[in-house]
Amino acid sequence: MSKNIYILFVLILLFSCNSKEDNQKRIIIGFSQSISEADSWRKSMDNTMMVEASLHPEIDLTICNADGSTKKQIADIEKMIENHLDVLIVAPYGSDSIVPVIEKANAKGIPVIIVDRKVNTENYTSYLGADNVEVGHIAGKYIVSKSNAHGTILEIKATTAISPSVERSLGFKQIIDQYPNIKKISITAPDLASINKNLSKVLDSMPKIDYVFAFNDIIALQAWEVAKQKGREKNIKFIGIDGLNDPNGGIQAVKDGKLSATILYPTGGSEAIKLAIKLANKEMVSKNNTLNTILIDSLNADIMSNQFDRINLQQSDIKLQQNKIKEQEEKYSTQRNLLIVIIFFSLLILGLAVFSVYSVIKLRSKKKELEKTNIQIVNQKDEIELYADKLKISNEAKINFFTGLSHEFKTPLTLILSSIESLHDEFKNKNSGVKKDLDLMYNNSKRLLRLINQLLDFRKGENQNFDLKATKTNLWSFSKKIVKEFEREALRRNIKFDFSTNNKGLEVYIDQNLIDKVYYNLLSNSFKFTPDNGKIDVSIIEEKENGIVKIHFKDSGIGIPEKDLANVFIPFFKGSNNYKNGSGIGLNLSKSFMDLHHGSIEAKSNKGMHFTLTLKLGSDHFNTEEIIENSNDQNFENDYEYNYLDKTLNEPSSPLFDENKQSILIIEDNVEVLDFISSKLSESYNVFECNGIDSVELVLATIPDVVICDLNLPEKNGFEICEIIKSNFLTSHIPTIILTASDDYETNIKALEAGADLFLTKPFNLQVLRQAIKGLLFNREKLRYFYTNAKVETEVKGFDLIEKKFIAKINQFIDENIDDSSFSVEDLAALLNISRVQLYRKVKAVLGIGIGDYINNYRLEKAKVMLKTTSLNISEIAYSCGFASPNYFSTSFKSKYSISPKDYRNI
Repeated sequence: MSKNIYILFVLILLFSCNSKEDNQKRIIIGFSQSISEADSWRKSMDNTMMVEASLHPEIDLTICNADGSTKKQIADIEKMIENHLDVLIVAPYGSDSIVPVIEKANAKGIPVIIVDRKVNTENYTSYLGADNVEVGHIAGKYIVSKSNAHGTILEIKATTAISPSVERSLGFKQIIDQYPNIKKISITAPDLASINKNLSKVLDSMPKIDYVFAFNDIIALQAWEVAKQKGREKNIKFIGIDGLNDPNGGIQAVKDGKLSATILYPTGGSEAIKLAIKLANKEMVSKNNTLNTILIDSLNADIMSNQFDRINLQQSDIKLQQNKIKEQEEKYSTQRNLLIVIIFFSLLILGLAVFSVYSVIKLRSKKKELEKTNIQIVNQKDEIELYADKLKISNEAKINFFTGLSHEFKTPLTLILSSIESLHDEFKNKNSGVKKDLDLMYNNSKRLLRLINQLLDFRKGENQNFDLKATKTNLWSFSKKIVKEFEREALRRNIKFDFSTNNKGLEVYIDQNLIDKVYYNLLSNSFKFTPDNGKIDVSIIEEKENGIVKIHFKDSGIGIPEKDLANVFIPFFKGSNNYKNGSGIGLNLSKSFMDLHHGSIEAKSNKGMHFTLTLKLGSDHFNTEEIIENSNDQNFENDYEYNYLDKTLNEPSSPLFDENKQSILIIEDNVEVLDFISSKLSESYNVFECNGIDSVELVLATIPDVVICDLNLPEKNGFEICEIIKSNFLTSHIPTIILTASDDYETNIKALEAGADLFLTKPFNLQVLRQAIKGLLFNREKLRYFYTNAKVETEVKGFDLIEKKFIAKINQFIDENIDDSSFSVEDLAALLNISRVQLYRKVKAVLGIGIGDYINNYRLEKAKVMLKTTSLNISEIAYSCGFASPNYFSTSFKSKYSISPKDYRNI
């Protein structure tokens, strides 16, 4: 009876779906084309619109060509407004005359899309077209690159009454005007006849023209014809715009060698229809929509031509397929009612027959199973009694050992957690620093407890001690509860976290306590190895025809190398690209739990990891004792508590930069360690933080006084970062401390070879780290003091070779410009090919004074020597040392040496 009702429901669904298709809302779109199809580019626009519209059966598209007449275009639009369009698309002929009718349509609530040319009003819904200024930029940059910024260019403009002409010319001018060695002349060509006349005059008057940039490909080709008549087509390179793929188009002209290049100017027909559909469906669209463009020259003309040919071929195939679909729909419409009646009676008869056969087979099968079970019980009874005592002793010993072990670990951990919670409440409103340390202790204690539980589960799995307790479960609801616990972490790290299914009502038999551990392991791994701003997808796909459901976990993380994929489910295995800490048993446990469910787990790696869980539908694959009919009987043990990393650490507030404090850059990928070190050092230093991404760039940007660097990092390891810092003259002076969990001889040697000043192993003592930083900064300060109080010279004992060369280079440039009073810090930075800020920070870090003061001191030292060794008067010495006036020189000299230049000379 229930099967008959199901069949009737299916038939009703078929009828209702068909009626919905018949009653689908129509979308009426009108397109006013400014120029007739005689223009190849406009013809291409019309064609792409019709092809796109044909892909949407609900669309009625009407195209009206104005044939270059503004009056006709206005009349066409007026008529479309009267016909109550859903969306109006306009390719305007003029910018001003058509404005009233566009505003009229907008006032009547009809969405208006302006394509290609712009109009002088804002009363429209959306604009679609290429960036014509950028088109001009592309043409200008191409000519500059090919001509090596020299030569003569002829620009052929169209009429100035249309926006593309004005904007292309503007963009072209912005690029060309930057190069004074390029000479540019312009002519206007409102029609082809004028090109012959105007261009002939230019060619006769100018014996050398290197490039011709035309408003479009048609004008460029006509210019080529004129040049050919003069015998100059081989000496001039022609650049056009449109890039149509037809026998007379720009791409073919590039392939034929007539044009040096053409710039693809997309028609936007397909995109206009897509925008219209969104507007008709009341979706939000952007006011301005820019189409991408590209330069086509001999290097990519064949590729672009082949791509366009394929697109045209695909469009032809689509048209043929649509015609066939229409024919099939007609046949389907006539045969549908008869087919439904036949299916109804066939399914009814088949259902009754199958039900009868199934009942007989099921009864016989149950009877045979019971008989077989009784025989097995009798035969195995004696064997069970023989091994019972041995198994009991062995099992009791193992269980007692692991129970005691778990209690040995869990009991002190529980006491630690309870004590921390108590202290947390006590310091809740007193000391945020202590509270933060307690949070850190609490998080890591819970992580240790979770690892212990995982090890015990692993041991249970080895001994096959898991008792499966499967219950009928709504898979969507079960999964959603677990997925929801990770949403906060995804939001914090800006990870796109999607969860979907094709059947929210699907029920499967699973042991929730085991499957939830599989979910947790896969999701925690995804979040561990997926970078910020990445993506994680969880999807549940029912394959009813195969009797299974597949649960997919996809991420955009680092993935696993192909050579390691076969070993991911082996206990304690770690991928060759995995720099994260972990036990290596989570995936092995997950596989064991899936095997208990008679399911499977598969791993693939392609731009991230993709794990697939497969579960069978129904309960026939379970033994009767493995199924719990009442879900309330299941003891659900949640060992993980799901807060992913237990508690999300508070985001550290960015400390104010204190000019009087020295700066430290900490490079560490572990958020908790990074936050801990930063919080402990921020009271004494300006602290910059880096998670290992773009670390070298941050060193160059900040020029810190000390770098503290972890060894294992996602991009470059600590050795590589240290080598780069020590080999760059801007950062070579910076003391570097490497932190690592490795304490072997080879690692220590490698750190010293990389140039590290100090090597500390984890766990490290915070007092040792603080004292090490103080010692490194003190030694650096002694070098600064020695140098800044010594005479100007480069051979300073204690400085590295790179720093000596850097200071010598500074002295050389200052000495070469010593008599130039306008020689500034900016000039010196330009000669050194670095920025003013980088120069200031480098000199400040090495010498302890600003670069401006250093230049002034150099001038004064030079003057001091000249006062004793030359007969020049004080004014002459002042000017020769780069001082703007003798008075300023005397004031500066006395301020530094506490004696006037005159008195110093007389000593």
